[in-house]
Amino acid sequence: MGYNMSILSKRLFDSVAKDYRSTYTLSIQLMAPDGCVILPENIPTIETLPAVNRTRAHSLNECVRWGEPQAFFIAPGIMSWIVPLVNHTELRGGLCGGYVHIDDDSQSINASINYLISEGAKRNDAKAFVENIPLFRQEQVREAADRLYELFYQYSGWQPLTLKRNKDQMMQQRQIAEEIHQRKVDQNKAYPYDDERILLSLIRVGDRAGARKIFNKMLAAMFLYSPKQVVVRARAIEMMGYLVRAAVEDSPLMEPLLERHMKWIEQIVETQDFDDLCNVLMEALDDFMNSIFLQGSSPVSPAVGKALDHIAANYTEPIALADIAEAAGLSTFRIAHLLKEATGKTALQNIHYLRIQEARRLLEGSDMSCTDVAYETGFGDQSYFIKQFRKWMGITPAKYRKSCRA
Repeated sequence: MGYNMSILSKRLFDSVAKDYRSTYTLSIQLMAPDGCVILPENIPTIETLPAVNRTRAHSLNECVRWGEPQAFFIAPGIMSWIVPLVNHTELRGGLCGGYVHIDDDSQSINASINYLISEGAKRNDAKAFVENIPLFRQEQVREAADRLYELFYQYSGWQPLTLKRNKDQMMQQRQIAEEIHQRKVDQNKAYPYDDERILLSLIRVGDRAGARKIFNKMLAAMFLYSPKQVVVRARAIEMMGYLVRAAVEDSPLMEPLLERHMKWIEQIVETQDFDDLCNVLMEALDDFMNSIFLQGSSPVSPAVGKALDHIAANYTEPIALADIAEAAGLSTFRIAHLLKEATGKTALQNIHYLRIQEARRLLEGSDMSCTDVAYETGFGDQSYFIKQFRKWMGITPAKYRKSCRA
C-alpha cells in the first residue's frame, strides 16, 4: 500500500514517533479510518488480520464519540490504544500507540496466541508476536495514550474541535446521569426553583464551573419532573427566559440578549431528544455567561453595549479594534475611549478577560494540554497565553490546574 500524504506528512509522523518511543520504547502506527495501517509499511502479519483492522476502526469511532484516546483489546490480555487525528471537524485517521501485555500469566499468553490463530494467524507468527510485546500496567496505558495525544497535537498544531465538543458533551451527560440517579435515590422529583436564582448568582460572579454544575443539576430535574420531550423543552425555554429577564431587569442595556434569546428558543424547539436539548442549552448558557461577564450590571451606553456584545461573540477569534468600532457604529478612537471609561479595561483587556475565563473552564474541566487551551481560547501562542494567564490570575496555567484538582 502506498503512503497517503493527505493524512499527514511523514516528517510529522517521524517526529511524533521519535519523541513517543524515547519515553515508552513503543512504535506507533498511522492508520486510515478503516483500521488499516499505513505507516510503517512493513508490519507483522498479525497486525493486518481483518479482525484487528475491524477492532482498530471501531475503537477510532469510539475515540471520536468520546472525544479522547481509547484503549482496546486485540486479543485476551493484549491491549493497544488509538489517538484520533482530527483537524477542526475532519477525521483523517488515527495513531495506534503500540501493543502491550496487561497480564503476564502463562494462561493468558496461551489464550492470546490461540485467539489470534482462531482469527487466521499462523501459530509461529502469533507466538512470535505475543512473546515480543512488553508488559504494561493499566495506568501506564492511560498515561501513554494521553501522552501520544498531547504529542501529536503539539507537533501538528491541529485543532481537534470535534473531539473537544464531543468530550464536553459526554462530560455533561455523565454529570446529568449522576444527578438523575441521585435524585431517584433521594426520591426527590420536585423542580428546584431555588437553583435558578443560585445559577444566576454564580453567573454574575463569574463562576463558570459552578454555573455548569448547577445547570446540569437543573437539566436532570427537568427530565425527572417529566420525561416527555415537549415538557422538557417548555421547561428549558422557561428557564432561559428567567435568566434573560433577570439580566435585562438588572441593566436595560442588556437588550441584545433578547434578540439572541429568540434564536435560542428556535434551536430548543427544533431539538429531537434530551441529549440534543442539553447540547443546545449548554451553548446558550455559554453565550449568556459571556455577555454577563463583560457587561455585568453596570450601566453602559448602547454603543458600548454593542461593542461588548461583538467581543462576547467573537473573543476566540482575532478581533481588530476596527471591527469593534464598526459593530458599535463609532470611530476606533471614540469606542476605545468609551470602552475604557465604561469597563475600566481597554478593548484588548476585555478580550483577554473572556479568553482567560474560558481558559479557566478548560483547565478545570478537561484534559487538554496548555498548548491546546492557548489555541482554543484564541491566544495562538503558548508563551503569550502563559504570560497573560499569570497576569490575570497570578499563577501559571499548569499550577492553576494542579491547584484545582488538588
